[in-house]
Amino acid sequence: MGTVFHLDIVSAEDSIYSGPAEFLVAPALMGEVGIYPQHTPLLTRIKSGMVRIKAPLKDEESVYVSGGMLEVQPDMVTILADTAIRSYDLDEAKALEAKKRAEEIMKDKQSGIEYARAQAELIEASAQLAAIQKLRKRGGGH
Repeated sequence: MGTVFHLDIVSAEDSIYSGPAEFLVAPALMGEVGIYPQHTPLLTRIKSGMVRIKAPLKDEESVYVSGGMLEVQPDMVTILADTAIRSYDLDEAKALEAKKRAEEIMKDKQSGIEYARAQAELIEASAQLAAIQKLRKRGGGH
């Protein structure tokens, strides 16, 4: 029985992480899931939040994801994220500005498509801000 598995975290823009991991915690739709080597195969949707990764001989690392899919095979785990950002790249000022802009668009009651887009941006910015605050509480942020 192995003590690590291969982990890939990819988004449409980039490959965020590819390498060995001892465990990971991901924000599945029905709640957080912890994955260790030899985990039962699993395919589930994930929601916006932080994925925590423990690689061998390294400190725990966090990656923000804004939804996607998590696939677990006995020796390999793949996260296909809509968006993925390493925790140290999360920008609080940018997220606050996006949240404010989205709230203004929603207040002006723009067209249905604009309103829906603003609502999605508001949810995304709020999730990023929540992730930044969680990182600060754990002492791993800015």
